[in-house]
Amino acid sequence: MSLILVVLMPFLGALLPGVLYPAGRRTCALGTLAVSVIALIGLASNLPALLNGEVVTQRIEWLPALGLNATFFLDPLGAFFATLILGIGCLIIAYGRYYLSRDDDMGEFYTYLLLFQGAMVGIVLSDNILMLLVFWELTSLSSFLLIGYWRHLPEGRQGARMALAVTGMGGLALIGGMLILGQIAGSYDLTVILENRDAIQSSDLYLPALILILLGCFTKSAQFPFHFWLPHAMAAPTPVSAYLHSATMVKAGIFLMARLWPVLSGSEAWFWLVTGAGLITVVLGAVIALFKHDLKALLAFSTVSHLGLITMLLGTGTAFGAMTAIFHILNHATFKAALFMSAGIVDHEAHTRDIRKLGGLRHLMPVTATIATLAALSMAGIPLFNGFVSKEMWLEEALHTTLFGPEWLVPAVATVGALFSAAYSFRFIFHTFFGKERHDYPSHPHDPNPGMWLPPAFLVSLVLLIGLAPFLAEPLVKGVTGAVLGSAAEVPEYHLAIWHGFKPPLYLSAVAVAGGILLLLLHRWLQKGWDVVPRPEAKTIFDGVIAGCVWVARRVTCVLHDGAFTRYAAILSVAILAAAVHAFLTGTTGPATRAMQPPSVVAIATWVMLVAATGFLVFVHRHRFAALILIGIIGLIVSVAFAFFSAPDLAMTQISVEVVTVVLMLLALNFLPKTTPVESGMLRRARDAVIACAGGIGAGALAYFLLLRDFVSAPISEYHLENSYAGGGGTNVVNVILVDFRGFDTFGEIIVLGIAAMVIYALTEALLRGPVRARLLNRVPETPLAGDRHPLMMVVLTRVIMPVLLMIGVYIFLRGHNMPGGGFIAGLVVAVAIVQQYMASGYAWATQRQRFPYHGIVGAGVLIAGLTGIGAWFTGHEFLTSSFTYIKLPLLDEFEVASAMGFDLGVFLAVLGAVLLSLESFSRMARRAYTEESEYAMDIDPSRENRTGGTD
Repeated sequence: MSLILVVLMPFLGALLPGVLYPAGRRTCALGTLAVSVIALIGLASNLPALLNGEVVTQRIEWLPALGLNATFFLDPLGAFFATLILGIGCLIIAYGRYYLSRDDDMGEFYTYLLLFQGAMVGIVLSDNILMLLVFWELTSLSSFLLIGYWRHLPEGRQGARMALAVTGMGGLALIGGMLILGQIAGSYDLTVILENRDAIQSSDLYLPALILILLGCFTKSAQFPFHFWLPHAMAAPTPVSAYLHSATMVKAGIFLMARLWPVLSGSEAWFWLVTGAGLITVVLGAVIALFKHDLKALLAFSTVSHLGLITMLLGTGTAFGAMTAIFHILNHATFKAALFMSAGIVDHEAHTRDIRKLGGLRHLMPVTATIATLAALSMAGIPLFNGFVSKEMWLEEALHTTLFGPEWLVPAVATVGALFSAAYSFRFIFHTFFGKERHDYPSHPHDPNPGMWLPPAFLVSLVLLIGLAPFLAEPLVKGVTGAVLGSAAEVPEYHLAIWHGFKPPLYLSAVAVAGGILLLLLHRWLQKGWDVVPRPEAKTIFDGVIAGCVWVARRVTCVLHDGAFTRYAAILSVAILAAAVHAFLTGTTGPATRAMQPPSVVAIATWVMLVAATGFLVFVHRHRFAALILIGIIGLIVSVAFAFFSAPDLAMTQISVEVVTVVLMLLALNFLPKTTPVESGMLRRARDAVIACAGGIGAGALAYFLLLRDFVSAPISEYHLENSYAGGGGTNVVNVILVDFRGFDTFGEIIVLGIAAMVIYALTEALLRGPVRARLLNRVPETPLAGDRHPLMMVVLTRVIMPVLLMIGVYIFLRGHNMPGGGFIAGLVVAVAIVQQYMASGYAWATQRQRFPYHGIVGAGVLIAGLTGIGAWFTGHEFLTSSFTYIKLPLLDEFEVASAMGFDLGVFLAVLGAVLLSLESFSRMARRAYTEESEYAMDIDPSRENRTGGTD
């Protein structure tokens, strides 16, 4: 399977849970599991090439001019992390099937999980750093949905917001750092960047890039001082905690540090920043974990500590440190995921995670107790478990690391971290499963369905296998280490084994275990001291910082954003004028190379009408209806100018836009007074007049100077004219530009158009649910409404016109690639046909005959346009590059078939849906504006004829 399919499989499969959920929870879980299994098998199909020493790559051109391409590569490091993500993901999906209650929407949960899984796989397999950044932000967004899955819990919502805020800010820093890195290397491909170590480390921008990248990594991997978000994310369901905080999200920062290790490590800045942050996090997380009463909170801070351990190992900059980090990533993923799932089982059965309310569960839940105990012993670093082997390697590296001060400082701090790690692991075991059996549980705890304990049992079997025979993992660890080191260092000759003799790491490990037992015995007294010692709460500090930022933002907003549009326009106009005057005074202007053409009578007449209408608008602008009519007239005059200057596409678009805009604005004006209040005094209006005149004269002068001079280089229009037919298959250059040459711009524009329509819908919906609804119901129009709400003549006329307009719309759409027209204009024409039905027959009548939701039409348009762009990849072209061919059918002449028609269809649907969604929004407001609503717009009801009610 191609790497692109491996990455896309979770995203495509995310549609499946929602479809399968109505068929049953088991079907939904099996379908979701199948998606991850297929992706895992697809990944495994590329492993033979890796074993032969190859690096699997796949590249699809997207926006090569910007360096943004869908480029993926698979090396041992990427394969290692992708296997963890997909493999543990399969276990979490199976576990979640039995963990979630029947009240939980399993389809929604699995959809979020697959989206997150796809984003993580995208991170570890991306070669293009811009694509990596996109996936990086997707992990933040999808984890936000997962952490806040239980929306009824305030702590869940707050934990999700905190995680998104911290990792989101780190993501912004990471974007800056990676862009700097790409600029230094001259490429945004990771494979190229990793070959430019000397150029990167000798650059003056190395330190800024390093700091920004580390900010992104530290926030994602919960390193000090950004560690506080992870424990608050424990409000998520346990499957989320087990997945995000063992092998996926919190390992994203670790992965990126490992990926960039060859080019960023080795400097003093890297050593001090990474090793220092990691060492502080090791101790801080371990100490706090010992005094937490919530099982998941204990495991969360233990995760923080172990992530600090891995970060410290990468920070040392040695090959042995990198090798130890890789080995501990594997070990931590196995025992920590098992521990989180075990804690979830305890919570699921005992209905509490409070250690103070637990005890003696080994008698009631022997299977769960065995699994959790074995995993916790590995976390404590007890011999014969995989955690012991990597812990000894860590202590070995610490003995050879000097951060600051005496040489014994780093080993001593590392030993303290290991000591507290053993202590909280022992507390997890003995205070939960041992001790006196309790009988005050809300329900009778027992081992759950095997489907719930088999996933952690499988992970614990790996814990024991690697712990008893670590040499089995040696080829994997060394292969991945080689990918991390690259050409910067050689893989160390170190053999993974249980016994390395009586050496200092063993002594330090023994001290840590003995100290952990001592701390467990003294825990009751230590807890009392911990509870009375004042210490800053990260949550309080975070809330204070957020509140401060909100206060500052409001103050700045009050100064800069006071709602006065004339003030905004004045500031922008003055700034532009100042820049233009400065350029004119300091720059040079070449001589005129073109002669002025004598103006025609039509041009003069059009110009006079345009100026007259604009000037008249200034005097009547307070009268809303008159101003709207004048704006429409000005638009029509502009469309005449477009037609005069041989721009029929622009003229047709302008006319269509004016018609639709005037109709929508008329609906909006229905809720406003006939006139606007006096906005400003005489002096302010004089100021605005001066600025407006200066801006208009300046724009005219600029156009005048440009028209009298030739371009220095060949204009882009020549390229479009030469390649419109040869490259795009169309003779209408304007349409080919929109759907091919600048298709990406058009794609973005229809997305923005759809978003704008949905915002209008959301705003009007919010208004109708609030106090505005009461005001609408009690509203008395300034102008008496017509007695005949739906004139029969207008109703009949619009029925006749509608099929004609629809036929014209289809004709304009089909001819658009070679003659004036296209999807945008056709969408507006069809929208006008439907708008007429609303105007003639009312909202109720039109809504009853509506077959498709307008939201869906907008979405379908964007989806069709996007799929058309993706289809270009399968023909070997860049994203949104159109292809065309000619076919001949019996009884028909040869005709052209172009992929651009699919994109144009998307534009058509997006425009149509956006206009109709906006129309529906205003129409609903109009219908709510009257206490009595007509349900029979087309039927004559004599009993209603004397009523002067409002329209529908």
